[in-house]
Amino acid sequence: INDSEGHPSSSHQTLKGTSKWATSLESLLEDPEGVKRFREFLKKEFSEENVLFWLACEEFKKTQGKKQMQEKAKEIYMTFLSSKASSQVNVEGQSRLNETILETPHPLMFQKLQDQIFNLMKYDSYSRFLKSDIFLNHKKSEEQEENSTEAQTAAKRASRIYNT
Repeated sequence: INDSEGHPSSSHQTLKGTSKWATSLESLLEDPEGVKRFREFLKKEFSEENVLFWLACEEFKKTQGKKQMQEKAKEIYMTFLSSKASSQVNVEGQSRLNETILETPHPLMFQKLQDQIFNLMKYDSYSRFLKSDIFLNHKKSEEQEENSTEAQTAAKRASRIYNT
């Protein structure tokens, strides 16, 4: 069902922006703008490495070829998991991880650790993000933009009615 402009009517529109982000962390992470805002929030909380690690693992799963996998696995290990990592994430069992796992990489080798970080974000950071100024201000500007667009659409409709 479309409105007079050919757009889906509001009752059948899919959620977007902050409304979609508020439904789940998964929805937030599927939206590049959502990821950007969440990163901004995590940076202020000094835990941006969590979402960066999660994103790196997602990218790693798509890697083709053993050589590329070895390179990316090493990069993830050195950046997030090594005791000397610049953006170390805090995961269980990390002390048992060592560089030997990098010799035989596979797409899901970081899955368990990625799941831990996801749950940490989901049950900790995400709920605070939904109450943060970053989220609330973005939501407010979205709503203002939407109201402005609706007013313009109504004005166009009215002008068509009176100009016929």
